[in-house]
Amino acid sequence: MDTEELLQRVRKIEIKTRGLSNNIFAGEYHSAFKGRGMAFSEVREYQYGDDVRDIDWNVTARLGKPYIKVFEEERELTVILMVDVSGSLDFGTVRQTKREMVTEIAATLAFSAIQNNDKIGVIFFSDKIEKFIPPKKGRKHILFIIRELLDFQPESDRTDIGMAIEYMTNAIKKRCTVFMLSDFFDHKDYSNQLTIANRRHDVVALQVYDQRMAELPDIGIIKMRDAETGGEVFVDTSSRAVRRAHHEWWVRYQGYMKDVFTKSNVDCASVRTDEDYVKALMGLFRRRS
Repeated sequence: MDTEELLQRVRKIEIKTRGLSNNIFAGEYHSAFKGRGMAFSEVREYQYGDDVRDIDWNVTARLGKPYIKVFEEERELTVILMVDVSGSLDFGTVRQTKREMVTEIAATLAFSAIQNNDKIGVIFFSDKIEKFIPPKKGRKHILFIIRELLDFQPESDRTDIGMAIEYMTNAIKKRCTVFMLSDFFDHKDYSNQLTIANRRHDVVALQVYDQRMAELPDIGIIKMRDAETGGEVFVDTSSRAVRRAHHEWWVRYQGYMKDVFTKSNVDCASVRTDEDYVKALMGLFRRRS
């Protein structure tokens, strides 16, 4: 992708996702992802009914009458986007690839974060940590993140979710909100790493998948390639038994994945590449509010 084309795509995504974050997600995001707690704001004179435990005894002694400390919600968050860049994300059969949808969702979350004065960083992962962009604020930083989302070329096609979660847990010391964007196709168990991570941070899982992963179309014999291993196999999609077996595998896998999230106490949402992700995100935000 040349520089001019990249800048055009960055601008197009900025216009769409910034509009969504401004017009739709502003209040929902704020409600769903609270700050770290209460922070000292100012002192004011004691009024009848105030909690005596909030009295500032130093100011009270100095001024000769009771003053209390006033606290307000400490809003600023650190948001980390964990973005799967493995080979399976390049798959898509209808409107867009999984990677393209992940890019839009990540950009929307990024603009929602800076609108609430939050810092945002990104971890790109495959079966290794491909790149870590430390958390910062500001539109310039968001545009840099979008450019990387659009143009980043991973070194590996494979996936290791557990490794990526463990890296994030060790690298980010201060409590943060973590959005994991992936199709979550990983043959290795990552439940232990996820449970540990969610005790320290607030982890949210966003699964992006293609409808053909849930239902094979009846289009005869096709050659299917594993985007992560490169292995190829011919599949007779005209066979009802083959289509049924594939669907049953999908249902089992989805059940396993959601069971892992439930046991780890991680909120999750799934969205298909031919669906509107706005509905899925709004539903997730409202469940958390």
